[in-house]
Amino acid sequence: MKRLSILFVLFFAFVYSNAELLYDILDGKYRSQLPQTPRSMQDGEYYTMKVNNTAIVKYSYKTGAFVDTVMSLHRLKNNSLKSFSGYEFSPDEAKMLIYTNVKYRYRRTFTADYYVVDLKRNEIVTLSEQSVQQEAPLFSPDSRYIAFAMGNNLHIKKLDFNTEIAITKDGEYGKIINGLPDWVYEEEFEATRLFDWSPDSKLLAFLKLDETAIPEFSFQTFSKNAISDQILLYPREMKFKYPKAGEVNSKATVCVYDDFNKTTRFMKLTGVDDDFYVPKLMWSNNVDELMIFVLNRNQNRLDMLSANPKSTVTKLVLRQEDKCYVDYGNLKYLQFSPDNKSFYALTENDGYRHIWQYRINGNPLRQITKGQWDVTDFYGIDFNKNVVFYQSSEMSPTQRDVFMIDAKGRKTQLSNGPGIHNAAFSHKFKYFVHSSSSVTSPHKVVVCDRGGKQISEIESNNELARKWAELKMPAKDFFTFNTSENVKLHGWMLKPANFDPTQKYPVLQVQYSGPDSQQALNQWSIGWEYYLASQGYLVVCVDGRGTGARGAEFRKSTYMQMGILEARDQVETAKYLGRQAYVDKNRIGIWGWSYGGSMTLWSMSTGEKIFKAGISVAPVTDWRLYNTAYTERFMRRPQENFDGYKKTSAIEMASKLQGRLLLIHGTADDNVHYQNSLLYAAKLVEEGKQFDMQIYTDKNHSILGKNTRRHLYTRMSEFLFRNL
Repeated sequence: MKRLSILFVLFFAFVYSNAELLYDILDGKYRSQLPQTPRSMQDGEYYTMKVNNTAIVKYSYKTGAFVDTVMSLHRLKNNSLKSFSGYEFSPDEAKMLIYTNVKYRYRRTFTADYYVVDLKRNEIVTLSEQSVQQEAPLFSPDSRYIAFAMGNNLHIKKLDFNTEIAITKDGEYGKIINGLPDWVYEEEFEATRLFDWSPDSKLLAFLKLDETAIPEFSFQTFSKNAISDQILLYPREMKFKYPKAGEVNSKATVCVYDDFNKTTRFMKLTGVDDDFYVPKLMWSNNVDELMIFVLNRNQNRLDMLSANPKSTVTKLVLRQEDKCYVDYGNLKYLQFSPDNKSFYALTENDGYRHIWQYRINGNPLRQITKGQWDVTDFYGIDFNKNVVFYQSSEMSPTQRDVFMIDAKGRKTQLSNGPGIHNAAFSHKFKYFVHSSSSVTSPHKVVVCDRGGKQISEIESNNELARKWAELKMPAKDFFTFNTSENVKLHGWMLKPANFDPTQKYPVLQVQYSGPDSQQALNQWSIGWEYYLASQGYLVVCVDGRGTGARGAEFRKSTYMQMGILEARDQVETAKYLGRQAYVDKNRIGIWGWSYGGSMTLWSMSTGEKIFKAGISVAPVTDWRLYNTAYTERFMRRPQENFDGYKKTSAIEMASKLQGRLLLIHGTADDNVHYQNSLLYAAKLVEEGKQFDMQIYTDKNHSILGKNTRRHLYTRMSEFLFRNL
């Protein structure tokens, strides 16, 4: 017994001696330095960047050289700001918005203190005199007005006269939202602004959401007062409208405000169901044509409607239907030609995401990209030369490359080498900022000409590469294998430091596995897996069915049964690994966060004794507990798919759980509610299943904080050391 205690102490002394590597990884020591994306100026010859949070500096694309300081806080008259967080130019680049004191509502939208800067006069004024905090301001195309939200209402600032008017007055928390998303629109449609100026700057279209009937979700927060050291005796209660699967959604109304007449008209959405979403509205290049995108509740039909803002009448331009669901994410890529005779869009007409050109009436004109691969980003069109720029997975699902294609279908690859390549093009597409990385090379950010030739370097991360090389860590190896169902899967494997093929090693499978996601990518990402490799673990990541960059059939195969096929593929991965000579098949574990946390529970509850241990962070344990838009996109409503919800419920599967489990959740998770883990834990207790649990007080879905992250990953590491 005494000898075992000494060995135990020596073991943990070794573990903690290596904790420095874990902390360095968590603290970002090996994270690429990534500058903010350079912003192209209107002429396409220069770009700007924020410097030291106090100035905006102008550079030349052609030479990479500094040209001018566009704005400096130190030069502004009557300025009391010490720094700012972000900026936005007016279309004529004579003015700009800067903001500070950012306060996020959830994950995307935020309030801030906004200021208008006159660049010619070096003057600064507050955007609004009524309140300091505003949201989502937007310059009009003629640069004379700024629309912004405040207190659930929309306002317009008239810069010529320095006046402000409220164009809505019915906004009220928990009831009416004008021009901004509710929780679901923000989280699931990635909306941060739901209003848009007409091309002539005379009309402002916006979405009005009525969330009155949505059930309210609440949770307590326990942290002590920021201004006091006293314990908070009575917890605060956080309340917000959160529609769970099958429940009531916000009611959407499309409005158009006419500034000349000071009137608001309501668009008549013809041919749509009573229950629908409006994930996007935008003007074409015609002042009499507001495009409204209407998604039905089941999200398997997307209508593109053209509305006349004067008559309020709408007509159907294009309807996309799918036996599973239509991907709303493709909407962000839609672009109109300058002559307004056509538009370009991403669709899955042939089973893969490709770029199509349509006539303005919705009739298809031509398919621009073709092949059994997906377009993963659509950068835009040089209309003068009729050249389209995009990113795709055509080389490999684990790879991304940048291409251009002309009107005759001649394609040019603008990126070279393995890894993930991204581009940010200048106006007029004469230059682009090229960011690239791989599992062995941190991000490199350079300026290139139109053909991909490097002009200048913005960030090399050479020092980071040198520091990482000194550690002599193993590199991730990519591999593929076929499951027993003959499904080809892609993944990477990180072997232990000082790997010996004659030895047998424990394995941890890492995954997320959610629809259209990918984890097995050839990109720089130094995470916890490298620490585990230093401790003698083999770490593997495989993207199963339902993940992205492999076409609609692969991506949508999990429809109506989320979790079943994905778990099967993780089990197949474990069996494949167990057949390798260097793997201890009796010591295979799995872990994941969010959807990956759910996947951990599903994979450990198939009835097969395949995983010895698992870690589940912030899991959805029953799809009825998650929000409408996400869940119903893939599962439909519980009323329509009762059996699907039942057979995918981790709570229902709890009796089948095999292996040791660590369950983790933050108590202030507004996304995947703590309720999920509490109900699952109660079911495990009822079934007599022993498990470990770790909660993080007042932490949201991301469980952030330097010390919190250190505690979290130390906790998970110790759990693996004991149980795997």
